[in-house]
Amino acid sequence: MRVLVVEDDVEAAAYIVKGLRESGHVVDHAANGDDGLNLAMSGQFDVLVIDRMLPRQDGLSVVSTLREEGQTTPVLFLSALGEVEDRVSGLRAGGDDYLTKPFAFAELLARIEVLVRRANPGETQTRMRVGGLEMDLLARKVTRDGQDIDLQPREFRLLEYLMKHAGQVVTRTMLLENVWEYHFDPQTNVIDVHISRLRAKIDKNFETPLLHTVRGAGYTLRAPG
Repeated sequence: MRVLVVEDDVEAAAYIVKGLRESGHVVDHAANGDDGLNLAMSGQFDVLVIDRMLPRQDGLSVVSTLREEGQTTPVLFLSALGEVEDRVSGLRAGGDDYLTKPFAFAELLARIEVLVRRANPGETQTRMRVGGLEMDLLARKVTRDGQDIDLQPREFRLLEYLMKHAGQVVTRTMLLENVWEYHFDPQTNVIDVHISRLRAKIDKNFETPLLHTVRGAGYTLRAPG
């Protein structure tokens, strides 16, 4: 998922962003209502997580404007205001769900996943398979030919992206932007290192390799034959 978090509290924002990224999602962050609205208007996000009390423009105004402009991206409101009338006002402003602070990250993640499933009932893909390699996105589990493969969070994201583009050549730029969220070349071997680690885990002990280097172009994950 691509998630926009609009939260002015530095610690809360860092906590949410870190957790979502570790769960394999791409996250953008805005620290005030104006910046949040501008980003949200792009329509490139699967879900918006918006705090009610924001500088420059509060969360209710941001969501009301989005709905007036025809933006239908699901919205989860976060707020320390937890009375019934507070929740109702958030939902009536165009929010789809309302979570009161403090909250457990597991509940935040579950609510986000539900909102995305509701918005795209026919598009939710929770399992992927390439040859004998299988990925369960909900259980965060990877197996090949029935054998469990233990991946670090970044390795999981890398493999998820490769599996979603199975059979296609994925360039280094695509990986930097979609797995590392870099919009520039950091001039490091970070991709090579992670590809090498991933290849060792999904290919080394198996007869047929799935992950291939395409010289001068990038990488491809493809089933044998």
